[in-house]
Amino acid sequence: MPHPVVNDEMITAYQRDGAVLVKGLWADWVDILAAGIERNMAKPGEYAAENLKPGEGGRFFDDYCNWQRIPEFAEVIMKSEAAAVAAALMGSQTVQVFHDHVLVKEPGTSKPTPWHQDGPYYFVEGRQNVSFWSPMDAVTAASLRCVAGSHEWPREVLPTRWLNEDAFYPDPEKYMPVPDPDAEGMTVLEWNMEPGDAVAFNFRTLHGARGNTSQNRRRAFSLRLLGDDMRYVERPGRTSPPFPGHGMAAGQKLREDWFPYLPVAG
Repeated sequence: MPHPVVNDEMITAYQRDGAVLVKGLWADWVDILAAGIERNMAKPGEYAAENLKPGEGGRFFDDYCNWQRIPEFAEVIMKSEAAAVAAALMGSQTVQVFHDHVLVKEPGTSKPTPWHQDGPYYFVEGRQNVSFWSPMDAVTAASLRCVAGSHEWPREVLPTRWLNEDAFYPDPEKYMPVPDPDAEGMTVLEWNMEPGDAVAFNFRTLHGARGNTSQNRRRAFSLRLLGDDMRYVERPGRTSPPFPGHGMAAGQKLREDWFPYLPVAG
């Protein structure tokens, strides 16, 4: 049965478009998530990055795989309704944690988040997955932008490194070039969002974000979750996140001691 905040229309939109707005998913958790983001920025993890070149204004910070050391993130993942909402959108009986991700654009950060699909960076494949992207600040122009239907494209989009935008793997010919959705007339989904709202989107949905030219911070917390059919897959290079020493083989479900299952009763 769908979760109370997810209706059949939203499930249909998610499956069709690869993205849908979930109003108020973490509205009751904004202060806790904001505290976790501040803790994360004060003590970054090993994968933290600053995504601006010298001379570019503002600050674009991101970091991931910190939920096991940041209690605020763990509390939200384990106790909020995200797992039940994910199960309904994915049409999955199970929900497994993949990883968390924090992205902060300080005021005056003109650099956009490049268009990309998350899936090619990951070592999992399957159709039943969801990312929740949720701002801790009201956003309009700096909201997430998703290309409708791109999760169904037959070829994946070339994964690149954000700072230099060069190819992430040694075999770029396998992938389609990164498109320019605005110039190419693609249907781009974008929402004005209040703190705690979330965009739910598929790992293969092409997405990006404009720079933050406002006078307000844009702090976002993202959570990536896996459903029934997701399996480990080999990639031609180091994945992002890499999870070194995982010991998994192609075709396996992810090890549950590292990627725990969440209760989905809502």
